[in-house]
Amino acid sequence: MAEEASFFGDTVPPKLKVPFTLRTPDMSAMHHDTSADLSVVGNKLKTIFEIQDSSLESRKVVIELCNIIATRGARLAAAGMLGILKKLGKDTLNDSEGQRFVIAMDGGLYEHYDAYSKCLEDTVAELLGEVVSQNIVIQHSMDGSGIGAALLAASHSQYLEG
Repeated sequence: MAEEASFFGDTVPPKLKVPFTLRTPDMSAMHHDTSADLSVVGNKLKTIFEIQDSSLESRKVVIELCNIIATRGARLAAAGMLGILKKLGKDTLNDSEGQRFVIAMDGGLYEHYDAYSKCLEDTVAELLGEVVSQNIVIQHSMDGSGIGAALLAASHSQYLEG
């Protein structure tokens, strides 16, 4: 966009070409900017990419880009979760109706990026349907990675003994 549409002027800011310059916390901060002049977006563009002057219109486009990226990531993650739920047989109602199933989520992305976590939860509900999704709870879990690794190791050790 910066090259083809002269989005930030005639020259593309050099830092805009450097991969992995924009970190998720910065993207989240821009995405959640509700100020009238989108000052958070302007400050992030200035400090991260050295873009000194950004118009309100370009800041609005940046927020829309953040929304597109977060939505895509959340929907891809939700699709993966649905695949696991299908494999476990938790994507439909069965004899254990009313039994809740908890998905533990770990990490700053889910914990701190509200637009992402809301989209993830909404997409899981959309994919499962209203009735089934009422039995699925997505819960933030501190050290979910460590707990998940322990559960995986424990389940694998059962196969080694048998």
